[in-house]
Amino acid sequence: MGPCLIGATGGSGTRVFARIVRRGGLFIGTNLNVSEDAVELGAYSDRWINTFAESRARSLPPPVGADMGRDLDAVLARHLAPLAGAPRPWGWKEPRCIYLLPFLHERFPAIRLLHVVRDGRDMAYSPNQNQLTMHGQTLLRPAEAAWPQPVRSAALWSRVNLLTADYGERRLAGRYLRVRFEDLCADPVLTIRRVLEFFELQGNAAEIARQEVTVPPSLGRWRAHDAETLTTLHWVAAEALARFGYAAECEPE
Repeated sequence: MGPCLIGATGGSGTRVFARIVRRGGLFIGTNLNVSEDAVELGAYSDRWINTFAESRARSLPPPVGADMGRDLDAVLARHLAPLAGAPRPWGWKEPRCIYLLPFLHERFPAIRLLHVVRDGRDMAYSPNQNQLTMHGQTLLRPAEAAWPQPVRSAALWSRVNLLTADYGERRLAGRYLRVRFEDLCADPVLTIRRVLEFFELQGNAAEIARQEVTVPPSLGRWRAHDAETLTTLHWVAAEALARFGYAAECEPE
């Protein structure tokens, strides 16, 4: 089995999924930050996402692809060193891996991706706007760069998740699983079972749910915001909101 990845736009709730798969026996590294991200893979994303995104509409120049490959080999050698060659399911949680998905798939044809999605309207008002800050200028169109922050955030959320869903469904087939964070909160045992089965891991889903899953108070925070901005968010992210099963109506409190 190839590497098992957990990816998402920032603030989607991937931390809890990292803890779930670790309890199931997946090695995701030892050099992790407080969000359970693989630190060196995060630094790799810092170095390469914008370069890769700028060339994605064309073809990646061979020298750039070679440099990315050598860098990844070195990073993964350090990431996997604690395993000392012992056979074990492995991977990493670095949400931005979805930005590099075609490249990673080319390197690892048996890759498996858990794609975590959270309501883009919640994401628009998240305090975590790191991906927008680091990659928005590259991935958003010039006209979109002038939009207010919540609208720009919704636009990035929509674009990145739709690209990931398209690629996963068309190219990865049974090695792609998309899970909504809201579904984990609503039915944690069932969702955890799906994740463990997808990665071929073992674990007591009910016990893992009891110990790891807590519904955050921020769930549905978008409803407290003004109707005018929400109308714009719905327009910008309409395709993704519909595709991922989120209601398109504006329901501010």
